[in-house]
Amino acid sequence: MSAARTRPHVRVLQYAALAAYVVFLGFPLVWLVSTSLKSSAEIITGASRLLPSAPTLENFRDAVERADLLQAGANTLRVSLATTVLVILLSLPAAYALARFKTWLRPVTLSWVLLSQVFPVILVIIPLFLILNQFGLVDSLPGLTVVYVVYALPFALWMLQGFVAGIPRELEEAAAVDGAGRLRILASVVFPLLRPGLVATALFTFISSWNEFLFALVLIQDPSKVTLSLTLSRFVGAEGQVQLGALAAGSLLATIPSLVFFLVIQRRLTSGLLTGAVKG
Repeated sequence: MSAARTRPHVRVLQYAALAAYVVFLGFPLVWLVSTSLKSSAEIITGASRLLPSAPTLENFRDAVERADLLQAGANTLRVSLATTVLVILLSLPAAYALARFKTWLRPVTLSWVLLSQVFPVILVIIPLFLILNQFGLVDSLPGLTVVYVVYALPFALWMLQGFVAGIPRELEEAAAVDGAGRLRILASVVFPLLRPGLVATALFTFISSWNEFLFALVLIQDPSKVTLSLTLSRFVGAEGQVQLGALAAGSLLATIPSLVFFLVIQRRLTSGLLTGAVKG
């Protein structure tokens, strides 16, 4: 028993490494908060100091009022939520079919999914714009949602089929022996065990849609329909001059919804893991 225990000096090094890693991850956020609370004069003269000498909310007012950050946030939230729901609804049945039905289409489909992830996005921008223009979806949030769904669907499909493949077939076979039909098996056996995969896929889809910039830059021109990423890019002037305080405040406000979404969905992920462990 004593030999298996971690030695005190090793444990100290482990905690020190963990603390250093936490500081490494948290410092950009701390610097962002500090910069957002500094005045323009202090940013120019004392940008190297971490703590602001005279904290101010002027940058937050500029970000919200002048850049119309709330409208951009609402647009981004609608697009991201719609994208997440559509991707889950479309990828779930396809992932189950890929994982459970061993046909010649399975390797072909998975190979195409992997190939689509390494294909340069910049090469499809012009054809994509022309296609959406024919359907009247350019400069519209529904058109942007369609693009995000197509963009996120392959990776979501790849993730979910891996989670489905990890569920033992014996559980479905046992439910079928007990007289359960296909829909009952999916609802009572597969979906509860698949909850961690659904949560992880939803989180990836939401965050990728929330932070996307290139498609929104090409497809959206109406100021009332811009997303957060486009709004934040406007804090950089034509001559490369950056409104650093307003940019930091806007970036901080733009980070909060994704953090809240992660905290809310993390509880679902934990409960799903525990449910899967008990039922498996």
